[in-house]
Amino acid sequence: MLAKLTLGDMNEPRVMGEEGRILTSGGNSSVVIDDLCSQATGQNATVACFYFDFASQNEQPPTRFLGSLLKQMVFGLDEIPEEISKAYEDQKNAIGGQGLQISDILNMLQTTCTRKRAFICIDALDECATEHIAKVLDSLVQLLQRSPGTRIFVTGRPHILHEIRARLGERVTSISISPKRDDIITYLHSRLATDTTSDAMDSTLEADILEKIPSDISEMCVEATTPQNPSRVC
Repeated sequence: MLAKLTLGDMNEPRVMGEEGRILTSGGNSSVVIDDLCSQATGQNATVACFYFDFASQNEQPPTRFLGSLLKQMVFGLDEIPEEISKAYEDQKNAIGGQGLQISDILNMLQTTCTRKRAFICIDALDECATEHIAKVLDSLVQLLQRSPGTRIFVTGRPHILHEIRARLGERVTSISISPKRDDIITYLHSRLATDTTSDAMDSTLEADILEKIPSDISEMCVEATTPQNPSRVC
């Protein structure tokens, strides 16, 4: 079972660190991506991910979502496939510089998935703009149909599961992840220890933080869905 903890901006191209960790541009990493990467080593596989940010909903349409995945998938190849280079040049030379459409990006993703097996992680799908959810999920359905070897891991709050099941049907396996109080307290201790405004902290405030935040967060739950059950291959 994969544990889920996201740190940093997941939508930047990944760079392999010295210890085999997949790093974001800020030097942080995702536990899921690290784990998938270590398991994919030597299997001719590549890993891509996307984080839906509620504060940036208007800046994350389906084309950007798919384009980010494509960028990461191409980044993991030894060379850019000729079909992708040609499609890019054709679009760039079109009148008005028309951007790639969803169908174009899906065709390119299919091309990359024939070169390397793909593991795709999508974090906080419930924070995707409501008007985009259907297109995002339909795109994933098409990608799975075109590339049966692709595996997708999705996280989101429980209410998004109904929509995922409605679009992806029997492909979906789900598990619930609830934070443990002790883990939250350990994390808070580590963050407070590196607080850059330590002079603003005293023992009373620290005690209040350690009491209040864990009690609020402990009621949260994250639903992890795994289209086509990636546990069989990871």
